[in-house]
Amino acid sequence: MTEPVEKKRRATYQDILDAPAHKVAEIVNGELTVMPRPGGPHSIVASSLGMEIGPPFMKGRGGPGGWLIIDEPELHHGEDVVVPDLAGWRCERMAVVPDGVAFTIVPDWICEVLSRSTQKHDRIDKLPLYASMGVGHAWLVDPRQRSLEVFRQHEGKWLAVATYQGDARARIEPFEAIELELVNLWAGLPLRASEPEADYDYDSAAL
Repeated sequence: MTEPVEKKRRATYQDILDAPAHKVAEIVNGELTVMPRPGGPHSIVASSLGMEIGPPFMKGRGGPGGWLIIDEPELHHGEDVVVPDLAGWRCERMAVVPDGVAFTIVPDWICEVLSRSTQKHDRIDKLPLYASMGVGHAWLVDPRQRSLEVFRQHEGKWLAVATYQGDARARIEPFEAIELELVNLWAGLPLRASEPEADYDYDSAAL
């Protein structure tokens, strides 16, 4: 007689609460992922990007305002819980932040800064989830490659819009009201990438 296969338990928010405080815990499709806190290159690029788009789009200094840009919000969507490095909401959709830790309004834009330990999870697991949630725009920033990939959501999937590298200057959706100088994102990084390339492939058409 065939033994019944035990169904794997789906992760719950209690698993996130029980995770070590010095880790980042997320749930995607019922699977718990616990990752280390980001390293220096990841952190400084995320901070630099926030400083570039925050003043013109949050404060209206040199730009149109009208956005809330938030570092590492905890997004709750059904049973899924994810923490992008940056997320943005147009103020007509979310004018004030929630009192608690959970953000339940879907962002208009997210950004993930890639590192060797997180890039597979960010691309393969989280990026399709963001599209299915209805996030309108996504950026993937790679400090090691000095690159910024731009995606636009269409019918629950991502369309690859453009990739910018090095010291490029560009008006990048959804923040095309200003010209972003990528060189400002890499200030403070080591001259050579400190992390080796990840050993996996991904199919961009499946995003």
